[in-house]
Amino acid sequence: MPAKYVKVYTQDWSLIMKIMLRIWNITPRQNIKLDLKDASSLDAVTRQLPDGYYSTFRTFDGCRRVLGLKAHLRRLYNPVASPDVSASFLRRQLPPLLVHFLPDEARVRLIMTVQGKVYVAAEPLKPLSAEVYEDGVRVETTQIHRESPHLKSTAFIGTSASERKHIAHEGIFEALLVKSGKILEGMTSNFFYITDNILYTAQHGILLGVTRRTVIHLARGRGVDVKYQPLKHDQLSTVDEAFITSSSRGVVPVIKIDEARVGQGTPGQITRMLSSAYDKYVISKAERI
Repeated sequence: MPAKYVKVYTQDWSLIMKIMLRIWNITPRQNIKLDLKDASSLDAVTRQLPDGYYSTFRTFDGCRRVLGLKAHLRRLYNPVASPDVSASFLRRQLPPLLVHFLPDEARVRLIMTVQGKVYVAAEPLKPLSAEVYEDGVRVETTQIHRESPHLKSTAFIGTSASERKHIAHEGIFEALLVKSGKILEGMTSNFFYITDNILYTAQHGILLGVTRRTVIHLARGRGVDVKYQPLKHDQLSTVDEAFITSSSRGVVPVIKIDEARVGQGTPGQITRMLSSAYDKYVISKAERI
């Protein structure tokens, strides 16, 4: 697609998001619709709310189902002692809020402040192009890190803002967090790599993602050996395949990390197999909201 058309498309989509992105404060009495100064993205919305925790996912089946919704809610509620509304109450509020995005799907972010206030922000789902999954993506490493890796803190969205802006400007799909010379996870994803037909991923110092858990389950069910071991940055040349996972994007092949080509520079056989298995899994296993 010519650059001028990409630019126009991006501008048009940005306008659509400003119109279609919706934010609510969920209270025991009513769902209060908010009009924030910057409603251009979920991250922009999150930065304007008080600090807390969040979980993001996409819907399936016309906004009626979500993969691992119970796990997303546990992640949101575990760190807060006295939330304004219960997890079951919040879950019951979602279907009427998501009606606005029918007949398509939505990308949803649940936000819980430290004080226990609950927010829902939702936007039209913008699916990745088929080329992303067929051709793979380029990622880069960064030294930024989460203060509490096991918690999905909204504060990290602010501290990583410059890195997010940088990779967007450079056309890089994701940033991988490196600590002590080891690649742990993506800024918005979990990271996997494959060497000698063994699937590796970090186990400690990361956010244990919902999609990550599903992919590990699918891999083992198909006879793939899984080991918990982060990739050392100086061992990039030994990697045969790599991919990242997230609830909104599924399994995304990685073909280049910094300046190092991954394997043959194309999505590998195990990555493709797990991507296909994941797509089939979500169709049958996504929970009804």
